[in-house]
Amino acid sequence: MIDVKNLHKYFGSLEVLKGIDCHIDKGECVCVIGPSGSGKSTFLRCLNCMEDPTSGKIIFEGVDIADPKVDINIHRRKMGMVFQHFNLFNNKTVIENIMLSPVLCAKKDRRKAVMHNMFHKDKLPVRPVKEIKKDAEENAHKLLERIGLEDKADVYPSTLSGGQKQRVAIVRSLAMNPEVILFDEPTSALDPEMVGEVLDLMRDLAKDGMTMVVVTHEMGFAREVGNRVLFMADGKLVEQGSPADIFEHPQNPRLQDFLSKVL
Repeated sequence: MIDVKNLHKYFGSLEVLKGIDCHIDKGECVCVIGPSGSGKSTFLRCLNCMEDPTSGKIIFEGVDIADPKVDINIHRRKMGMVFQHFNLFNNKTVIENIMLSPVLCAKKDRRKAVMHNMFHKDKLPVRPVKEIKKDAEENAHKLLERIGLEDKADVYPSTLSGGQKQRVAIVRSLAMNPEVILFDEPTSALDPEMVGEVLDLMRDLAKDGMTMVVVTHEMGFAREVGNRVLFMADGKLVEQGSPADIFEHPQNPRLQDFLSKVL
């Protein structure tokens, strides 16, 4: 699904990513581990071009989305993103947060269809705005029911616990029916007792076959749920393999040293 080739990223004169090569297959849960400052989050943000790569290719479903000529917004619709600090809109209710992207994207598609129909004989269907909002609201309620938070639909994020906010952030990504979800340390801002409820939801997504790339410090999750683990250090992909390979038979001395400190 995603093929990364010789990915470099500079911030000024600082080289943060130093030639990353990897792939993510459909249905995989790929966990990215490594010390702080190794480039993990920058790598993740480059995958959907939230950070523009300095050089290299990111082939997503056959298209190099790192090419400046590509309309990245079309492809971002298929890539959900879950942030460390939730990034919910505090001035909108929970259900409004979940509905926002599907409604805005559907309205944009509607405008394109209207413009197309003005100048072409082959007419495209134009959905009524009321229908767009109704479908988005019904889907949002289903997603909230899935995570046991349907009773929180009309409250504001400030009234939720950290674990509840992160679960809402995850289903906000699911509302766009993405092909892949990118997780940037989704539990690092949570109290320890709230971590479990978020990881349980992520386990369920992995079981359902969702393609996931997870930057995480939760070694237990990477070991249990990940299909493949990538170890990054100093801006490089130092070692990758199955969880058994990485955690039980690490080859690189840098990985061995890292695991000795975190396990």
